[in-house]
Amino acid sequence: MATKKAVGRPPKYKCKEEIEEKIDAYFKKCEGEILRDGNGEPVMDKFGHPITVNSRPPTVTGLALALGFTSRMALLNYQAKKEFVDTITRAKTMVEAYTEQRLFDRDGANGAQFSLRNNFKGWNERQRTELDEAEQKARIEQLKAQTDLIKAKAQTDDETEAADDGFLEALKGTAAEDWADEEN
Repeated sequence: MATKKAVGRPPKYKCKEEIEEKIDAYFKKCEGEILRDGNGEPVMDKFGHPITVNSRPPTVTGLALALGFTSRMALLNYQAKKEFVDTITRAKTMVEAYTEQRLFDRDGANGAQFSLRNNFKGWNERQRTELDEAEQKARIEQLKAQTDLIKAKAQTDDETEAADDGFLEALKGTAAEDWADEEN
């Protein structure tokens, strides 16, 4: 009796707790750290809030890199594994929540819209439907029919032009006479 051999690369993570630990570390690192003075006290801004340094926005690509994946798509592919689907979906939802909050921030609104439209389902302004595709196919068929009609008309025009009515010969004869009159 043959035994099954594992095919492919071994999984990057053995259990969801292992990946959750790295996800939490990524989001903690994104928060940055509080700037401290020489006495170890937090430095405050003019509104009395502590100043944070080295903070950065959490992103799906940043999350993928922090988890050791080579690309955003590799993370999305790993999300398809049954044991990690909830964990990775939760992490992506945290990124989505941060990005949604940036929609209300004047400086980050455009980037937030771009990220939401390209990284998360349901954020496109217009969903593509079967009706859109049917309309596009109908337009293509209409253009093909118009092109065929133009080609057919051009062919009949070429055939009628081909008949010689003697006009060019008559014109050549009068042109020679007209030029001779000019020289005299």
